[in-house]
Amino acid sequence: MKLVIVESPTKAKTISRYLGKGYQVLSSYGHIRDLPIKGLGIDVKKDFEPEYVIPEKAKKAAKALKDTAKKADLVILATDGDREGEAIAWHILHILKLSESDYERIIFHEITKKAIEKALKKPRKIDLKLVDAQQARRILDRLVGYKLSPFLWKKVVRGLSAGRVQSVTVRLIVDREREIEAFKPDEYWSIEAQLKKDGEDEFIAQLVKEGAKSIPKLGIKDKKGADQIIENLKDAQYKIADIRSKEIQRHPNPPFTTSTLQQEAARKLGYSSQQTMRIAQQLYEGVGLSKGSTGLITYHRTDSLNISGEALKKAHDFIQETFGSKYSLPTPRVFKTKSKGAQEAHEAIRPTRPGREPDKIKGKLDRRQFRLYDLIWKRFMASQMTPSVLDSTSIDIEAKGKLKKSYLFRATGSVIKFDGFLKVYPSKFKENLLPKLTKNEILELIKLLSEQHFTKPPARYTEASLIKTLEEYGIGRPSTYAPTINTIQKRGYTEKDDQKRFVPTEVALTVTDLLKENFSQIVDVEFTATIEEDLDEIARGKKDWQKTIKEFYEPFIANVKEKTKTVEKIKFEEKTDKKCPKCKAPMVIKLGRFGKFYSCSKFPECKHSAPIINSTDVKCPECKKGDIIERKTRKGKTFYSCSKYPKCKYALWDKPLDEKCPKCKSLLVEKGRQIKCSNKECDFKKEKEVSKS
Repeated sequence: MKLVIVESPTKAKTISRYLGKGYQVLSSYGHIRDLPIKGLGIDVKKDFEPEYVIPEKAKKAAKALKDTAKKADLVILATDGDREGEAIAWHILHILKLSESDYERIIFHEITKKAIEKALKKPRKIDLKLVDAQQARRILDRLVGYKLSPFLWKKVVRGLSAGRVQSVTVRLIVDREREIEAFKPDEYWSIEAQLKKDGEDEFIAQLVKEGAKSIPKLGIKDKKGADQIIENLKDAQYKIADIRSKEIQRHPNPPFTTSTLQQEAARKLGYSSQQTMRIAQQLYEGVGLSKGSTGLITYHRTDSLNISGEALKKAHDFIQETFGSKYSLPTPRVFKTKSKGAQEAHEAIRPTRPGREPDKIKGKLDRRQFRLYDLIWKRFMASQMTPSVLDSTSIDIEAKGKLKKSYLFRATGSVIKFDGFLKVYPSKFKENLLPKLTKNEILELIKLLSEQHFTKPPARYTEASLIKTLEEYGIGRPSTYAPTINTIQKRGYTEKDDQKRFVPTEVALTVTDLLKENFSQIVDVEFTATIEEDLDEIARGKKDWQKTIKEFYEPFIANVKEKTKTVEKIKFEEKTDKKCPKCKAPMVIKLGRFGKFYSCSKFPECKHSAPIINSTDVKCPECKKGDIIERKTRKGKTFYSCSKYPKCKYALWDKPLDEKCPKCKSLLVEKGRQIKCSNKECDFKKEKEVSKS
């Protein structure tokens, strides 16, 4: 009997379908060994030797693996093909005490019969370079977390955490918030002409030139300047000066990598990075179809854009048969991976079978699985389809007014001539039709429109834009984006506004400033990216992991010791007019792990504390007595409920407005850019009014 070991029970179930009676498949249920929960678990004096233990939750799985391995003729380690999977295989090797002849290591990037059979024919041994890179990351993160977090406890507040990737991610959010706060808007004006040709629809043209001089976006600074141009255009004649038409090809995006999947799933489906990875894991490991559990996508932790030749051939054949030759490419489209440390042996995320159309298996998937699979399938198929073709037209309109001053307006239009890849992967592109016009034709002016604008600050990060920024800077790797974003929320460093964008908390601002001043490298983007490059070099066998850690650790720990002695504790205490209900001493506002709170000024003699209540100034529609206040779940998610809880249990996820629904008289709430009814059975909604200034 041959024992095959994977890290997931779902994966084990799927693989069992493809192997014969001579195989038994078991799961390690993730990491079978790890650093201890308590204590550092690293001997810094012995070349950073780690102390690995079997966690309590893994002991049952470890015993089952040991018992079965004793009866097996051969152990086959089939964990994932990335560094994490290689390390899991290495830990299993150690707890089973296997010799070189007792085991084989196989990898595959999709859970299909063909892929597994192919992997079994090409076994190898564990790649210790990948194991070293994973160990180095784990040990570095443990050293930073366990040595820097106590510093924050002493200098800010107990319970805070620091992390090598976590802290620089928080800094990005803090820096962006300060950019927004420091931003000073510039006023500018735009001028448009609403024009018409007899018998045709009206269209809009933008002012682009004054005489021979181009007018940039910020060229008209104030109302006075705009009014002067309007005055100059009084009684002007609008004549077509030039018409230019051309065909434009639009090419599809590459298939997904981990980061682009998380970004697109956030934008199109509203999924968090953690949700996306959880659902992708299910699709990769196997979903129950008519013949049992089947893997629907390739491995979802990847930064490579490679696609196997076989998958490209199947995609080409499917496109040709389903949509026709005008949608299929004569040769496959190949995309170049931009990520420096990309593991080229991996593939991009794609369906395991191009012919397995989402709609045909919709009934076998839950709603979230279907939506993500549909996104992955369409993106991959589109990547191998012909470009879309647009007919683009640009019309220049000359306007001569008073003082014989000449102005140029421009109208642009585009229509889809051939949809190409858009047939399966539609975009938000909207056609803009212009009337049929000829050179020197005179147009009728309906109205001149001048509008005031102000430049806008940079937007707060969404999960999608934060992941994109982390990838661009080379911070973290595909497997780290989701857990990092989850951690900074769970630890109370960030919250989300009503448009699901990250807002740093008071704690984040305080901690980031402290780290920037005293541990600048830890929150330095370039330094963190350099560490990632070092880890890549270890994985390639070009750097020694222990030497790399030593180069980082020695100056780091010396600085920790010095700053622990010299940096004073941050005292954050604001006076209030409230009295402690227990001892009648004045209450003060203090800074805690999850932000500001009320505390008795006689602490620690009196330990009374209370949360700071943020009221929405909206009366509870249910009990008519309490106010609706902002609260937090245990995981830090904001919700709104009656201040009379638990007597009144009225609650909402969205911020309420002191306004009733015109349809059903329930409360209206803000949800992103919309205002909608809080009653789920009512469909009333409208766009929020946005000030033009």
